[in-house]
Amino acid sequence: MSDIIQLLPDSVANQIAAGEVIQRPASVIKELVENAVDAGAKHIDVLVVDAGRTSIQVIDDGKGMSETDARLSFERHATSKIRLADDLFNLQTMGFRGEALASIAAVAQVELKTRKDGEEIGTHLTIAGSRFTGQEPCGCPVGSNFLIENLFFNVPARRKFLKSNSTELNNIITAFERIVLVYPDISFTFLSNGSEMYNLKAGGLRKRIVDVFGKRINQDLLPVELETSVCGIHGFVGKPESARKKGAHQYFFVNGRYMRHPYFHKAVMQAYDRMVPQGDQIPYFLYFDVDPKDIDVNIHPTKTEIKFENEQAIWQILMASVKDAVGMFSDVSTIEFDTEGKPDIPVFNPHNDAAQMPNLDYNPHYNPFATGGSKPMEHTSKIGQQHDADSSIIRSRVPDQWEQLYEGLDTEDQPTGTMLFPDEQVPSSDRLIDEKSPAHYQYKGKYIMTAVKSGLMIVDQHRAHVRILFEQYQRQLSARKMHSQKVLFPETLQLSAQETVILDKIHDEVIAMGFELTPLGGGTYAMNATPEGLEDVNAVQLVHDMLANAQEKGTSVVQEINDSLALSMARAAAIPYGQVLSNDEMENIINSLFQCSNVNYTPDGKSMLCILKQDDMDKMLG
Repeated sequence: MSDIIQLLPDSVANQIAAGEVIQRPASVIKELVENAVDAGAKHIDVLVVDAGRTSIQVIDDGKGMSETDARLSFERHATSKIRLADDLFNLQTMGFRGEALASIAAVAQVELKTRKDGEEIGTHLTIAGSRFTGQEPCGCPVGSNFLIENLFFNVPARRKFLKSNSTELNNIITAFERIVLVYPDISFTFLSNGSEMYNLKAGGLRKRIVDVFGKRINQDLLPVELETSVCGIHGFVGKPESARKKGAHQYFFVNGRYMRHPYFHKAVMQAYDRMVPQGDQIPYFLYFDVDPKDIDVNIHPTKTEIKFENEQAIWQILMASVKDAVGMFSDVSTIEFDTEGKPDIPVFNPHNDAAQMPNLDYNPHYNPFATGGSKPMEHTSKIGQQHDADSSIIRSRVPDQWEQLYEGLDTEDQPTGTMLFPDEQVPSSDRLIDEKSPAHYQYKGKYIMTAVKSGLMIVDQHRAHVRILFEQYQRQLSARKMHSQKVLFPETLQLSAQETVILDKIHDEVIAMGFELTPLGGGTYAMNATPEGLEDVNAVQLVHDMLANAQEKGTSVVQEINDSLALSMARAAAIPYGQVLSNDEMENIINSLFQCSNVNYTPDGKSMLCILKQDDMDKMLG
């Protein structure tokens, strides 16, 4: 029998290995920019065409490479950052495996121009599919200039599965932001198809966050600063009022490296317990300084999952530091010293002889539960006499032998609270609307209670209105019949780069909804008109929420975008809890609800109504 196991050619092995490191254009950006940072660059330019499909260019002013180093850098496991296996536990650089350039060269056409400081002539290399196609001297600035063209040109299956340009560009921006937030002392520029999306000057951390995400986030940031023997933590967390359902900016960095850590995320949210609504998210930008020996970053190809040796101790430190930052932020208003026209509030002075404690007379023998009469004191006050009179009235209303009313009752037979709302099918909407009473009762500004033939129907007024408006906006979006309403004073809408990309993708849907947005440059838009019926809604926040929903749902399916936008508008325009409704308003909500396609659940799957059965009420009171 012939042997069947054979070694793969280097070109095939490199393409297989490249699949772990280079997953999409964003991976190329991450690896090249991190290499530029490790090279000591102070200014880095990133240029992409067609979201990286056509070309990716990264230019830095770092220390550059010699002719030999430039050629060797594209070999697998060739690196200048570690020498021994023990160096993995004392990493001071972003890269260390020596796989990035080899992986990029295996699936793209690469051109490199680089020159070291002190050398008069640089090196120009061209590579395609791991094969060197040219090497010659050239004149170029100090640093490195990488040009990556036709990514995955030799792996058509991989190129076919790339997402739309807007999705890939969003991924590139995400990878870019994770790096620029760590190095505020380095200036960055980012251009997409020749259009500048970022121009970040070197400065402080707070300035970098504001430059990336817009000026409106500046007022929501609370500084965090803590140094311990286990780790150091610094950065910013959001104020409680900055909580959002979706789209909150949440970043963890350890020793300058971005990481995902759900366990530490819980520590941050625990610090906001009972301060933000359930399910809302707080923005945070937190940086950990940990001894490299106490962490392991070499457990995942993307290096975003990191193991900590003292994970539980850091969890406690993190929660305490965030609590301290939130605790220092006070909502108590300052003392107002202008007392003109204010009421005079007397202050108690114990040394003032004129101030005397008032005398209070009472009957110490008064007992409203006593069965027999009690003889009042000879010097009983009027208050005590009134109490005695009240007690005699109370005793006259209590029937004799009242204990017999409760005989035979066993507490174990009493229906529990879980029996009030049994998990049974709600009757059909047609039957309910025919059976319901025209009179309604609103309970605590939250529930509408209506008598029906089978019992008592309880409807959540806010959720019901969300369902009604959702289907109404859904129909209008599908038919493109939304009407705009001009605003007297246009509001300014500041979008991040990611939000700008999403808005460009769904621009037609946003216009069809009734929004009129005029670009002012730099991610700023003037909102000149809003959809009809949103007069009391924060339209700026609504647009941010819609863009976050569209990003989460994906921007490739128009129906999903419409559903997402309709749900955001419905939530914003629905009547809030606590709003008092007239009977006509409640009747309109109930009638409109039973005309909806789904009367049981909101668009996001929450129950809207339940039926308290007549038989259950009879058993409870029988």
